[in-house]
Amino acid sequence: MADDKPTDDVDVTKAWHASQGQKSAAGRLRLFAIIAWVVAIGSEIAGVVMLKQHKFDHGNMALLIGLLVVIAVFAIAGNVCWKSANRQDPASQADKARFLFQNQLGAIITLIAFLPLIVLIFMDKDMDPKNKQIAGGVGVVLALIATFIGVDFNPPSTEKYTQDMNQCAAQIKAGQPTTACSPEVADQAKAIAADTSTVADATKSAANPAGQDVVYWIAPEGGAKKSADPHVFHLCEGVTPLRGKTVNHGSVADAYAQNATRITKQISMEQKQCGFAAAAPAAATAPAAK
Repeated sequence: MADDKPTDDVDVTKAWHASQGQKSAAGRLRLFAIIAWVVAIGSEIAGVVMLKQHKFDHGNMALLIGLLVVIAVFAIAGNVCWKSANRQDPASQADKARFLFQNQLGAIITLIAFLPLIVLIFMDKDMDPKNKQIAGGVGVVLALIATFIGVDFNPPSTEKYTQDMNQCAAQIKAGQPTTACSPEVADQAKAIAADTSTVADATKSAANPAGQDVVYWIAPEGGAKKSADPHVFHLCEGVTPLRGKTVNHGSVADAYAQNATRITKQISMEQKQCGFAAAAPAAATAPAAK
């Protein structure tokens, strides 16, 4: 294509998107978090019911404090899992409400799991004042600790990961130390940089000696046959696996964004079908023809 820039000038990362593996891991972590939070809130409900039944008026402080500890343990476990999930599959800063809610949900759930019970403890007129102070104080301390752990003071975002991956890929291409490659973006940045280089080498021609960063893949919601692998991207639209399919095209990064995350294994065959193999020798012999 005439408007393609040399590969060295192309931003190979563009926008970061969570991989299927990252989304699956995030889904599992969020499920664990929800289960833990349900246990925490369930323990709170049990404590509220027992408090209204005056179970703690004349003792049983160990049971009440035990319930507060259980709430804290499961709230913290849920918060840790939820924050880990957000690092695998973060929200976008473009949706401010969702971004805030998703990243601070742990703190919100923790407050829900603690506040009603703590308020009822301090408002209970039948409980021994000393026991009330002890149980209430323990509840407040545990609530503050669990809420602090639930707050994300440096929340991840797709925009931040995009910036990190841009820097990571640039360092990889330049052969520099990969200081910008966090675990969340490193594998994808390395794969995109490597595949971009492979595509550039495979698409070199006399007109475009640097190659190009344009690949073709089956559209995610197109009429693809089950025999075709939608995760593979190809060198041109005319190759055999794409015939009769709904096809998208763009950079290697664009392909990754739509989950086409593997370059074809039939590079030599596709070079011939796309005309790149025939163009390469012509480029090599051009100086001798002068």
